[in-house]
Amino acid sequence: MAMESSMWNTCDYSHNVTFFYNLVGKKINVVWTPRDLVVMGLGLTVSLIVVLANLMVMVAIFMNRRFHFPIYYLLGNMAASDLFAGIAYANLMLNTGPWTSTLTKEKWYIRMALIDISLTASVGNLLAVAVERHQTIITMQLHSTMSRRRVVLLIICIWAVSIIMGLVPSTFWNCECDLDDCSTVAPLYSRRFLIFWAVLNLLTFFIMVAMYTRIFIYVRYQSQYTSQHTSENSQTVVNLMKTISMVLGAFVICWTPGLMTLLLDGLLGAASHANTYEKFCLVIAECNSLVNPIIYSLRDDEMRRTFKLILCCMCRRSAGQQRELSPVEMDSPLPEETLGCIQKSEEKAICTSQDTNNKEDASVSSIPVSFGVTELLALKWSCGVEGGDSS
Repeated sequence: MAMESSMWNTCDYSHNVTFFYNLVGKKINVVWTPRDLVVMGLGLTVSLIVVLANLMVMVAIFMNRRFHFPIYYLLGNMAASDLFAGIAYANLMLNTGPWTSTLTKEKWYIRMALIDISLTASVGNLLAVAVERHQTIITMQLHSTMSRRRVVLLIICIWAVSIIMGLVPSTFWNCECDLDDCSTVAPLYSRRFLIFWAVLNLLTFFIMVAMYTRIFIYVRYQSQYTSQHTSENSQTVVNLMKTISMVLGAFVICWTPGLMTLLLDGLLGAASHANTYEKFCLVIAECNSLVNPIIYSLRDDEMRRTFKLILCCMCRRSAGQQRELSPVEMDSPLPEETLGCIQKSEEKAICTSQDTNNKEDASVSSIPVSFGVTELLALKWSCGVEGGDSS
């Protein structure tokens, strides 16, 4: 205890970032190398795609009231964390290579904290979605029974834990008071913290595997029991199995290399040679933020139609021409109805709903479609379409 107390009392906070990099043998290049340029270019490209893809998901959930359910709130929060991850990773790429030596310790800690917060939030949202799907499928419900208040509290908890995890290394769990404990991947970080962080995320991964495995077994049993009654259920089971396989496969492929790199660096230090491949592992981990909206959103037909509406409106706005919108269902009261935009004049368009099952019935051919304020404002702003209830 006396030796440990003496070690903490002899902390020297005057060392700069370059000192810690030289201490662990992590070279800071004076000029840009081809490897640095490749990593930076690849990282910025991935970050841009991540930001745009997740921004599209957030706008779609905001516009379409059919997505105003707990599962979509969680998906929207996951998209927000993945969007933040793209911004944080772009910031990392713009402060790497020869620019690293110009950073102060405070800026270096902020740079790494943004990465920790964003990636922890992304993993936390993946776990929250897994819990919601497990609860919904096991109880045979279409949507979760969680109230909006519970969903908001869950989202707040995810971000609170993520922020705490991001601030821990800069506040007290670093190697400034124990130079022998410095990491080779993140020279100011404690190797013990990297072990803790890697094990925590691997534990989260195993929890997700256990949940999805139980869902897989349960759905397979239910499909065998009801296979003689309906063929539609079998197709639903196939789609669910594909989604589960994609979720687990994406998580394993994207996260395992980075987590194992951190774990080996924490356990072996310089003997792990983690600096050789750590940047590429980080790029692969960041790709998970790009894969998430594809898995959870693009496999949803309603989400895909909302994407088409948004892109169509953007194209019309940029071209400055009045074109007919592709049909999209937006909060229509009946599942058979589709929403179409009919040109009324050169400057106006009215939206009417058409019942595809009763085309000959004039009293049913035009059914009012209820729009919320959010949808009207979004459509007016992006498309120049003026919506109104048909009477």
